[in-house]
Order: sequence, then structure tokens, then C-alpha cells
Amino acid sequence: MSKPVQIGNFQVGDGQPCFIVAEIGINHNGDIEIAKKLIDAAVDTGCNAVKFQKRTVEVVYSAEELARPRENPFGTTNGDLKYGLEFEYEEYAEIDAYCREKGIMWYVSCWDEASVDFIEQFATPCYKIASASLTDDNLLRHHRQYGRPMIISTGMSTLEQVDHAVEILGTDNLIILHTTSTYPSKLEELNLNVMKTLKERYDVPVGYSGHEVGLAPSVAAAALGACMIERHITLDRAMWGSDQAASVEPQGFERMIKDIRAIEIALGDGVKRVYESEKPIIAKLRRVGA
Repeated sequence: MSKPVQIGNFQVGDGQPCFIVAEIGINHNGDIEIAKKLIDAAVDTGCNAVKFQKRTVEVVYSAEELARPRENPFGTTNGDLKYGLEFEYEEYAEIDAYCREKGIMWYVSCWDEASVDFIEQFATPCYKIASASLTDDNLLRHHRQYGRPMIISTGMSTLEQVDHAVEILGTDNLIILHTTSTYPSKLEELNLNVMKTLKERYDVPVGYSGHEVGLAPSVAAAALGACMIERHITLDRAMWGSDQAASVEPQGFERMIKDIRAIEIALGDGVKRVYESEKPIIAKLRRVGA
């Protein structure tokens, strides 16, 4: 059994309650009030944490990519969109204060070194490496210098690429998430049994980041032993935005968490026993050996 990782007040790992994260990401559409509503929804449904994304736009994207025509609520280019979706200090200070007020942890997946330095001023309890960044050795090292627990997603990556990332990060205070990086993901491409492969290979806590439509695979991942479940949250899947369709609305999040908590109870401890509630049934129905 792997050693649990401490994230804030939570122990995340085998034998611990499943750590459930609402990925707000960019589903706030650049609006701090929508972000607050998503935080409220995460709190109300029983999530343990919320997660955002941070980019230095001109570092993550090339000038050609930013200049590419793209109609969006902020303008006519891809750059207008990327800058429009990005929160800066004022918004993150407000998010920090609001999450403290609501009693929920928040953290961020940073896509470049400057974003890590920026988020570090808020002393978030951990960092997340997005699947797209798993092969960015310098970014991995830059995260590790701050000594915070790390969560890495492994979508669009070979086992050899995951090996390399784990070699750079080390296995102390590391959580690995199995995921498929399509939005939404096809059921036949989720391959939840990879979680077992990752556990056996790295001996660290392993969870699941889901991008599928529906809830059943995420609940199944918890039943298969995922220490952590991460799903995108949205106020309305029909809202404008590239991640909304692969996200879960609040009522769905509440149902998913309720089912995961029920499974945790139902799984038990693996010790075969006769329950007191069964004894009257023994007396009533068992003819031999009662």
C-alpha cells in the first residue's frame, strides 16, 4: 500500500476517503462572479477542493497561434480569447479570499514557470501538472523547487513519458491521475484498468481525472480504488466554452459524490463476518448448521 499524500487537511491515498476535486478550469469564462458561483456549487455538492488553470499567454502560445482568427466573446482572434479567459492578481486574490470564506481548498495547474511563481504567492496546498505539460522537464523542476505536493495527469502520454516525469519529480508527495485527453472522452478509450498499472509501477496514490459524458465511469474509478476523482464542473453544459460539454453540472456532481461515498461504505474492510442483522435470518431459514 502506497504512502498517503497530505493535501491541506486531507490525507489522499489508499485507505482514505476519495478526494474529490471540481475542476473549474476556464469554465468561469473570464467572469469572477461565475467563478464564485462554481465555487459555491462545489461547496454545496460536497467537493473537497476546486482547481483553476493559469497561463502566461504569450509564453504558452506562439504569436502565430494568438493571431489566428477565432470569433469569441472577447474579440476576433485566438489571442483575444486566451487573454480574455485569463485571471490575474485581483481575481485570484478574490478567489483566495472567497474559498477561505467558504471553507474549501483551491489550487491551480500552471502551464509555465512564471505562472508557478505567480500562484506561489497564494501558498496553495499543492500543484497540478496538466497532461499537456507532462513532458516539460523544466516546468516540472520549477514546480518541485517549492516543495509542495504534486498531482500529475497522464493523458496523451506513454508509460515511458510518465516514467521520465516521475524520475524528475520523484515519488515523494506525488499523486498520479489516469486520464484520457479528449473532450469528451469515448467510453471505449477510458481504460480505467490503467489505474492498476500505474499503482503497481510507481507505488504512489493513483486517481482519475474524467472527461467523459456521464458519471458512471468516475464512480467506477472510485470503486476500483481511485484515491482522487477530478471532474470539470459547470453551471450549465450548454454555456459557451470549449470545456463545458465535457463538464458536470451541480446536480450531477452531487449525485456522483453521493454514489462515491455510498461505495466507500459498501466496500467495507474485506473481513468476512456474520452480522448481527443476519442472525435472526439464520434462525429462520437455515435448516442445518444453525
